[in-house]
Amino acid sequence: MFLENTVNPKEQFGWIEVICGSMFSGKTEELIRRLRRAQFAKQKVEIFKPAIDMRYDEEKVVSHDANEIRSTPVPAAANIPILADGCDVVGIDEAQFFDDEIVRICNDLANKGIRVIVAGLDMDYKGNPFGPMPNLMATAEYVTKVHAICTKTGNLAQYSHRKTKSDALVLLGEVDEYEPLSRAAFYKSMLRDKVRNMDVNDAEDLSPKNKEDQ
Repeated sequence: MFLENTVNPKEQFGWIEVICGSMFSGKTEELIRRLRRAQFAKQKVEIFKPAIDMRYDEEKVVSHDANEIRSTPVPAAANIPILADGCDVVGIDEAQFFDDEIVRICNDLANKGIRVIVAGLDMDYKGNPFGPMPNLMATAEYVTKVHAICTKTGNLAQYSHRKTKSDALVLLGEVDEYEPLSRAAFYKSMLRDKVRNMDVNDAEDLSPKNKEDQ
């Protein structure tokens, strides 16, 4: 379990915490848990999320198990510093949807003495590093990787497999669009998708083109 760092009053610098993993792994739930502990301690907390994420609520950060906390939706990372002025703790959900400037902004906030807690998908639906998350993880003092349970094998899942045919990198969705898979199940699903998408017009395409090929 993650334990909050103790604050040294002589040290003016804060730090960055990153919570990452696949969909349905409890990232937002863990983010809310840490933020509520800070609120209970009477610290000034501000929470931000990308404005495009309105799956559960336009303003609140809501986890898959219906835990929620008030937040401020912002269209870009550049909006965060002004709104976070005077805070002790800043929470950022769905960080993978922000532009690369989020990395600099998180570091600037930490350098000003703010505890920054970031949650986001570390990989996209293809299994590739997602947006600014790799750089956030590299510069963070603390990285917590949480896991879902694979819907195929029951093992730990770290991949978010897309069940729909959309090729868009950003596709907001829930259980109808995504499922958490283990490495083995994800590899098999990607292989099946690749075979399914192969185009073979007719048998002539598989025949030798000339006598030299025979």
